[in-house]
Amino acid sequence: MYGQMMDECLLIQDTLEHAARYHGGAEIVSREIDGSVHRYSYRQAYGRVKKLANALASLDMREGDRVATLAWNDHRHFELYYGISGSGGIVHTVNPRLSEESILYIIGHAENRLLFIDLEFVGLIEKLQNQLPDLEKVIVLCSEANFPDSTIDNILCYEDLINDFDSDYSWQRFDSETAASLCYTSGTTGKPKGVLYSHASTIEHAKAIGGGEGWSLNRFSSVMPVVPMFHASAWGIPYAATMAGCKLVLPGSKLDGASLYELISQENVDGMCGVPTIWQLLLDYLNQNRLTLATVERTIVGGAAVPLSMIKEFDQKHNVFVMHGWGMTEVSPVGTVNYKTPEMMELSRDKQYQLQLKQGKPLLGLTMRIVNDAGENQPFDGANRGYLQVKGRWVAKSYYKSNDRSAFTDDGWFDTGDIATIDQYGYMQIVDRAKDLIKSGGEWISSIDIENLVESYDGVREAAVIAADHPKWGERPLLIVTLKKGFEKIDVANYVSQKLTKMNLPDAIIVRSTLPYGATGKVLKQELREEYVSFLLKK
Repeated sequence: MYGQMMDECLLIQDTLEHAARYHGGAEIVSREIDGSVHRYSYRQAYGRVKKLANALASLDMREGDRVATLAWNDHRHFELYYGISGSGGIVHTVNPRLSEESILYIIGHAENRLLFIDLEFVGLIEKLQNQLPDLEKVIVLCSEANFPDSTIDNILCYEDLINDFDSDYSWQRFDSETAASLCYTSGTTGKPKGVLYSHASTIEHAKAIGGGEGWSLNRFSSVMPVVPMFHASAWGIPYAATMAGCKLVLPGSKLDGASLYELISQENVDGMCGVPTIWQLLLDYLNQNRLTLATVERTIVGGAAVPLSMIKEFDQKHNVFVMHGWGMTEVSPVGTVNYKTPEMMELSRDKQYQLQLKQGKPLLGLTMRIVNDAGENQPFDGANRGYLQVKGRWVAKSYYKSNDRSAFTDDGWFDTGDIATIDQYGYMQIVDRAKDLIKSGGEWISSIDIENLVESYDGVREAAVIAADHPKWGERPLLIVTLKKGFEKIDVANYVSQKLTKMNLPDAIIVRSTLPYGATGKVLKQELREEYVSFLLKK
C-alpha cells in the first residue's frame, strides 16, 4: 500500500522562486572584479535569472546541454547556477586553478557548446579556443563598459545578453532526477572524473547542510562561502542559503585577509566556509592589525585537516567555533560535520578541542562504514581503523561518461580512499589517505597524526609528512614545514622529539618557504614525494 499524497517534485529553480516570494528583501552581496561591492535582493536576482533563462533559449541551449562556467564567487555566477539548471541545462563548473591540460580535457570531455567566463580568464580562453572545437559561444560575465577587446570567436557580453530579454519566463517541469550540475574531480591521480548531480540530490544535500546538523542557516544568518563556486557547488551553500533566505556574501576573487575582513565586518557575517589555508591568511591579517571577528559565530573548515592551533586561535581570540567537516566531489560534497552539541559543551576546553579535531558525524541521508583489507566491517570504537566507505542520497553511483568502477563496491558503496576511525558516538576521524600511509618495517604510520601534532606547535605555519625510501625500514616519515617568523628547524626538532614515539618520529625535517597546493586547497603530496622520495637514501 502506498501513501495518498501528491506526487510533486521539488526542483532547484523552486528554491529561488520561494526565496524571491517569501524572503525577497534578503540580500546577496558580492565583490566585483574591480573591488567594488555589488548588492541586490533575492527578488531582484530572481528577475535576472529569468532573463538569463530566456537568453539561454536564444542561444539554442537544449535540455541536457552542459554549459560551462569559469568564474569566481559572485552574483552572476549565482545566476548561472539557477538559470542554467532551471531551464533544463547542466551547470558545468570548471576549476580555473587546474592546469591548462586539465581544463582542455574537462571542457572537451563535457562537450561544452557554451562557456561563461570572468574577465580575468579571457586571455586563457584566447589561448585555448583553437583546441576546443565544440565551443560555439563565450559569454564574458561583465558589463558593456568592461567588455574586453578580444580575439575570441563569437564572444558576447553577459549584461548585454540578458538585458535584451524580459523576466517573463515559465519554468519547465521535469523529473527531479534530471541532471542539474557537473563537477570534475581535481585529477591528482589520473584524468579528472565527472560527477553528475541531480536536482533531487542537490536539494537533499542542501537541506542537510543547512539544517541543525550542518550550518544551522535561517533568515537571520549572514553566510560567506569562501570555498569556490567553481568546485563542488561551493559545498552547497548557494542552494542552502537560498532555501533559508539568509544573506549570502560572495567574496569574488579577492581572498586576502584584508578583503575578507572588510566583507565580514561590513556585512555582519556570522558563518564562514573555507579551507585552512584561507583561514590562516585571515588570522595572520587579524593578528597583524590587532582585529577581532566581532560578528562571526562559527566557521566551517574542510578540504584538509584543521590544525589544533587554528581551532584554539579562533576560539580563544575571536570566540568563533570551528566546525570541522569532511566530504568529496563524489559526495556533493559534504558528508560529515562536527557540529556543536550539548554533550560537547559539557567537556573541558581541552577535551572539546580534541573532539573538534574529528571530522564529525554523518548528515541524515548518508551512511558510512569502515572495512579492513578483506572487506569486513570494523567496529565503531574509535580505535579500529579501516577504509571509509559511504552511500546515500547524494553520493555518486558512477562517473560521467566513464566505465571506471574501481571506487564502487559490488554491494553499492563508494570507497572514498580514506582511512578512518568511527567512535561509539558516531564521530568519524580521517586517519590518512590510503595512498599517504607510511609503511615502516611492516608497521603503518599515519602522516595525518604527525601533521596534527606538528601543527599544534606555535612556530609551525604548515606541515606535510610523506613517505621517503629508507635502506633498512623500507619507508620512513619525512617532515616538511613552513615556519613562522623567529622560529628555526631546531625548535621543531626539539618539540617533536618530546611528543612523538621513536617509531613516529620523522627521520628528517625540511624547511621550505611554501608548500605546493592544488586546485582545491590541498597540499600536493605527490609533488613532494616526487621531489624527496630518495632524500633519506642520499643522507
